[in-house]
Amino acid sequence: MNAVTTIEKTSANTDFFDRPYLLSIAGKLVDAEHSFDVINPATGKVLAQAPDASEEQLHEAIESAKTAFIGWSALGYEERQGYLERYADALQENRNDLVRLLTLEQGKPLETMAAPEVDQAIAYVRQIAKRRLPVEIVEDNDTHLVELHHVPLGVVGGITPWNFPVLLALWKVAPALITGNTFVLKPTEFTPLTALRFGEIAQEVLPAGVLSVVSGDKGLGPVLTGHPDIAKISFTGSTETGKHVIRAAADTVKRVTLELGGNDAAIVLPDAEYETIIPKLFWGAFGHQGQWCVGIKRLYVPRSIHEDFVEKFVAYARTVKVGNGLDPEVGVGPVQNRMQFEKLKGFLDDIKANGQNIVLGGEIDEDQSGYFFPITVVNDPSEDSKIVREEQFGPILPILVYDDVDDAVRRANDSIYGLGGSVWGRDTEAAVQVANRLEAGMVWVNEIHTQSVDIPFGGVKQSGLGTEQGDEGRKLFTNPKTVLIHK
Repeated sequence: MNAVTTIEKTSANTDFFDRPYLLSIAGKLVDAEHSFDVINPATGKVLAQAPDASEEQLHEAIESAKTAFIGWSALGYEERQGYLERYADALQENRNDLVRLLTLEQGKPLETMAAPEVDQAIAYVRQIAKRRLPVEIVEDNDTHLVELHHVPLGVVGGITPWNFPVLLALWKVAPALITGNTFVLKPTEFTPLTALRFGEIAQEVLPAGVLSVVSGDKGLGPVLTGHPDIAKISFTGSTETGKHVIRAAADTVKRVTLELGGNDAAIVLPDAEYETIIPKLFWGAFGHQGQWCVGIKRLYVPRSIHEDFVEKFVAYARTVKVGNGLDPEVGVGPVQNRMQFEKLKGFLDDIKANGQNIVLGGEIDEDQSGYFFPITVVNDPSEDSKIVREEQFGPILPILVYDDVDDAVRRANDSIYGLGGSVWGRDTEAAVQVANRLEAGMVWVNEIHTQSVDIPFGGVKQSGLGTEQGDEGRKLFTNPKTVLIHK
């Protein structure tokens, strides 16, 4: 077997970083015959090696989850709550190291982005542990009682992306487990290390087979989605990959929840106090290096304020430092991987080839190590341009001019995507009316990216299928079972 060794020492707790990264299968930590490099996006160099699981190991993880489901699903909510709370405690004990590892493998700034992600994930596990799906009484009279139960599905498979490797994974794991399912997680090959570590931590507190974490290349995804013993796939990633997930799941008619791409529009209304909201709009677009599906991808501004708005937006953007996420002065870290970096360069080439107006950024330092992409603002490109029509998923933002609100809404809705959106204006009632016209699964008014365990989240059109969070999302980890009783 290949040695699985860490390249960089990054913490006082060297054991956390120096010990091998291993698969979690059937309650045990196991190596794989092969391994693959994990790259630190701030340096472009190897950070560590992760185990490249075989199909046989994935099958073993699914089989152990199937076996564990019998006992886990038989437990009551209170017993499962106890396990999840102990898991949250164990994650909290390793919080600082998880935060640092997240910055190293993902690139996001440590204090402003990585720490909140880990903290929110731990809090989420605690909150989910207290949630219940009670039996609902559909009918109750002198002769008849009808109950609606929400029973667990079985083994849930999760495939998670590289932008929020901790939070998005535990968003799936925790509600699946509290509702009585077991879980097999396949993290992306770009950021598997934090998932492997929280999988390792899980083996200390959860029964064997309840949560397995199996890292590997893209070939494992179709095996997981097509496996007959997987009852549901919960996937977060690109729309194109989501289509493959649906096809792979079709043969076994398994349940599917998809959180896919977005091209979210933000509309600034003419009455907005735009000077005060520019920081919120900036971070709504450029936070996490612009690598979030509900990030602002298109910003619509009325002509009456457009010139001054762009000037002040660019002035604010110039105050934000791009660099290594370990630097406390850095606000925007590197793009996470070479593939996405090259994709963004393609957007930039198209913008320049079409003579669009770059008012900030646009020049890449090719001599710099790591995948650092400058904060780039494009002023009023055409509505049919690549940067407007497609999801950039990185630190490039088009600011678009509109003359009337109806036109802004029409243009915002003219997309294959419908994940999120936001509306900004002084007259809240008028802003809500505009928000209600946007074709999106989640729309914020005078705020952005506010979410919680009880707020349903999901996309429309090609941005997704199903819902996460809230009772609506938790119910999708169960089957409705109607019990009819003659008294």
